[in-house]
Amino acid sequence: MVKDKNYALAKGLVTIVAGLAFSMMPVKLVAQDLNAADKAAAVEKRVETLLASMTVEQKVGQMIQPEIKFVSPSDVKKYHIGSILNGGGSFPGERKNSSIQDWVDLADAYYNASVDTSNGGTGIPVIWGTDAVHGHNNVIGATLFPHNIGLGAANDPQLLRQIGEVTAREVAATGIDWIFAPTVAVVKDNRWGRSYEGYSSDAAIVKAYAGEIVKGIQGEPGELGSDPAKVVATAKHWIGDGGTYRGVDQGNTILDIDQLLELHGQGYLSALDADVQSVMVSFNSWNGRKLHGHRELITDVLKGQLGFDGLVVSDWDGIGQVEGCTTENCAQAINAGIDLIMVPQGWKNLIGNMLEQVESGIIPMARIDDAVTRILRIKIRAGLLEKGAPSTRELAGQSEIIGSAEHRAVARDAVRKSLVLLKNKNQLLPLKGEQHILVTGDGADNIGKQNGGWTITWQGTENKNSDFPGATSIYAGLKQAVENNGGSVELSSDDSWVKKPDVAVVVFGEEPYAEGVGDIESLMYRDGHQADLELLKSLKAKNIPVVAVFLTGRPLWMNAELNSSDAFVVAWLPGSEGVGVADVMVADSAGKVRYDFTGRLSFDWPNSELNRTDGALPVSDLLLTRGQGLSYGDAEIIADKLNEKPLIDASKAARVVFSGSARPPFKTYVGDSSNWQKLVQGNKSSTAFGDLTVTTVDGAVQEDSRLVEWKSGRESQFYFQSEAGVDLSKLRDEDAALVMIIKVDKKPKGAVTLRMDCGWPCSGGLNITRILRAIPENQPVRIGVKLSCFEKVGVNLKKVNSPFVLVSSKEFALTIADVRVTKDISEKSLIGCG
Repeated sequence: MVKDKNYALAKGLVTIVAGLAFSMMPVKLVAQDLNAADKAAAVEKRVETLLASMTVEQKVGQMIQPEIKFVSPSDVKKYHIGSILNGGGSFPGERKNSSIQDWVDLADAYYNASVDTSNGGTGIPVIWGTDAVHGHNNVIGATLFPHNIGLGAANDPQLLRQIGEVTAREVAATGIDWIFAPTVAVVKDNRWGRSYEGYSSDAAIVKAYAGEIVKGIQGEPGELGSDPAKVVATAKHWIGDGGTYRGVDQGNTILDIDQLLELHGQGYLSALDADVQSVMVSFNSWNGRKLHGHRELITDVLKGQLGFDGLVVSDWDGIGQVEGCTTENCAQAINAGIDLIMVPQGWKNLIGNMLEQVESGIIPMARIDDAVTRILRIKIRAGLLEKGAPSTRELAGQSEIIGSAEHRAVARDAVRKSLVLLKNKNQLLPLKGEQHILVTGDGADNIGKQNGGWTITWQGTENKNSDFPGATSIYAGLKQAVENNGGSVELSSDDSWVKKPDVAVVVFGEEPYAEGVGDIESLMYRDGHQADLELLKSLKAKNIPVVAVFLTGRPLWMNAELNSSDAFVVAWLPGSEGVGVADVMVADSAGKVRYDFTGRLSFDWPNSELNRTDGALPVSDLLLTRGQGLSYGDAEIIADKLNEKPLIDASKAARVVFSGSARPPFKTYVGDSSNWQKLVQGNKSSTAFGDLTVTTVDGAVQEDSRLVEWKSGRESQFYFQSEAGVDLSKLRDEDAALVMIIKVDKKPKGAVTLRMDCGWPCSGGLNITRILRAIPENQPVRIGVKLSCFEKVGVNLKKVNSPFVLVSSKEFALTIADVRVTKDISEKSLIGCG
């Protein structure tokens, strides 16, 4: 453990400096500080009194945090529940379009249940937490900011305070008390699917930001309980989530203690100094041990050496990952120092097990008392015992606060500051007012795509522009700016036009994703899928100057796309105010720049698609380093012709079809004999289509699987399909297979066919009924069928558009967790050719 090193030393220095400063204060300020000390003592006395009045059942109830889909107001009253949450993509009544009043009404219902003292209630208000990670992103119409990676490029700590203030106001307007943000991860491997949640790979930037956004959310220390526009903040995820081996989400961070704290703890120092009231534990392991059960890091370091006196909350069912635990039974995690346990669905069984473990002494009563003390302390500091019902609070229910012009102006400014210009050949930018501009690419008029993950739905998928009232797409912003200056803009879905353009702006990039789903094997953009590159090349071939606007949650190897663009703008994931892109890219009517490019990379940019196993890239593999980026008039910083030859043969690399969500270029569809194609929206509620129902369910992690249920009736099929055929022939040469992780929920009562399509009428299927009936129900298995088997039954592997089609007409239910084409499967897991 750390003894007189690094963070203990850093904290000691802070204490010494603070002591010196205190001795030099004027008498009036000293009196104010003594008054603060009196207030703190009063809080502790109040906590002590409350704690003494509580039964064991009431104390354990305070330590439980279920999800709103799985806990009712009557449950809150009956079980003395201390906290609730809404996960990403969860809404009142599971209604995506819930109004602000719907949120407040539900908050009132939970609050009133918690303060009801009849039948032995404690009268202690419940606290509601939400993942407002780039604005109040579960709420329709909210102001949505650039994701953290873009804010890191802005290099503006004061902007972070403004963003925290806006987010807190919008959260308070819905009656919610607590935000699970900021993420203070220091990202060391961009293959990690949460890279965009990190401000930088540089701990200094993260440290500079963390305290500022905490102050924006909570106010200055001591303001939280008195200011109705402030809510509780959370520093997450303790600790090392951005440093896992090969960037695997929830993986293993391999460092000694001093390195761990030096590289991944800096954000916590500034967050704690800003008086952050909660810290969330990480899913990852440290040197092979899961953090949720790590007493040394939670209790000894965080609470002991760093002096954190707030509450420590677990992540979604995170206790279930501790060795020897389940999501409903984990004394190890509680004894390690977790105070509030986020257990969305299985919380009733957890309460029962905890009560038994307290009675038997497995969980000491002192640990329960410490946890509840911390929870009560935060509730009192946040003013929850005085604020009253959410609907009675000053900002609650004021729908005009959500997405207000003032708030959107802050987000628009954040977009302007976050843009990074990598290339501007012959000073093509800024766009001029007299020009005719073609705007194209699948991100041009796609507000969902420009927002990325953690946007209305957890993964940020299945959103339409109509889900973002008041927001502006990048195309809409460009159209407004250019036309206001005398030019014209034309939107196209491809490389075609009505009037020949002077310049083409191509907006493209990664599809939305969140944790787990976003993990990638290499830094190659889209695994070599070249539709965007072909669009750029086609326009260039027509002698049209091309500006690329790249939407991304991380730097990626895309030398070919850079070569095929005259100007290249990294817009990251800019959020709801796409107009901010036009502010920088379009000159005014006099041809003068309104806003220059000031964003600079907060991550290195790769010159290769390969990372070393430790996640680092050697200097020789870097195209650009942190701090680089262009302003108008600057000399170019990248070569005109970059190497486009990959080190990986993408055609031989594993092709992921579905993992948490369908992966580009594939989308999820259902069909039957009357209509063979309907896109599955994939939200939390079931999508019914004739005799087939598809439901998003939790598997290994939140919402990572699809439950597909057939009724007896018409033949129906569930499938993944791309618009263009994918060449799998080289993977066939590698002896690869179509590999699935599935769980049979209900054995088939009729025939089931697994089919692969290569464009009608090119197709081939295998009867897998016997295999499915042999799999024990509710037991996940990994099975595969060699590509050569499909080739034998007529599939042309050079142009596969549907690699996985499951067909049945009888009652049957299957949960699908993963589908990919890979050679990584043992012979014993192959089911043969029939």
